[in-house]
Amino acid sequence: MPDDDSNLISKAYKIIRAKTETVDTEYTIHLKKRIPIGGGLGGGSSNAAATLKALNQLWKLNLSPQELEKMGAELGADVPFFIKGGVQLIEGIGDMLTPIDLAPLEGISFLLVVPPIHISTPWAYGALNKSLQPDKSHPKFPPLSKPMKWELFDNDFERVIRKTYPEIGKIKENLQNAGALYAGLSGSGSTVFGVFDNQQKAEALLGNFSPYQTFLSSPVFRL
Repeated sequence: MPDDDSNLISKAYKIIRAKTETVDTEYTIHLKKRIPIGGGLGGGSSNAAATLKALNQLWKLNLSPQELEKMGAELGADVPFFIKGGVQLIEGIGDMLTPIDLAPLEGISFLLVVPPIHISTPWAYGALNKSLQPDKSHPKFPPLSKPMKWELFDNDFERVIRKTYPEIGKIKENLQNAGALYAGLSGSGSTVFGVFDNQQKAEALLGNFSPYQTFLSSPVFRL
């Protein structure tokens, strides 16, 4: 992982530092990388968003979430999402965000399986023959409501990723056979996730995908 000016953390630091003439303190940032590189989980984007949010507080800049999202969009299409996080409808190239009620995901657990494959996002888009520009058509998406229609969910990247990396297809098939409501690729991969409505069942599967990294995650509900 590069620790020079090409790193998104460094880029985020420079963008927000330019918003003020003087600061009381400059900071050195140490990163403990837990989200795998090239896993399709937005690790680099979330690092950039965390940097913007932290420095906004530490330097008392009082920038609004919208201002931080605008800066984040200069760094990458996924960065604005991580300013607020949660569950959101994302449109455009990632710059149009609408919060969505978490209630339909209550009781849902996500089992993430991360094979040691680094899939380049530019390569994946090239293989799919799509650009990062928003499509002018209006596709229909499965509604996020109860009961969830998981059979309608799909990821276009799987068509090309599974041909080049057959391991992806095997992991997805194993999750489906284990009782996942849905299994699919996260972003352009390489992480494959399974959706479960029984947390104990998901926990019992954590050791079934060795030697791959596995994580169990659930939406956080706040009163």
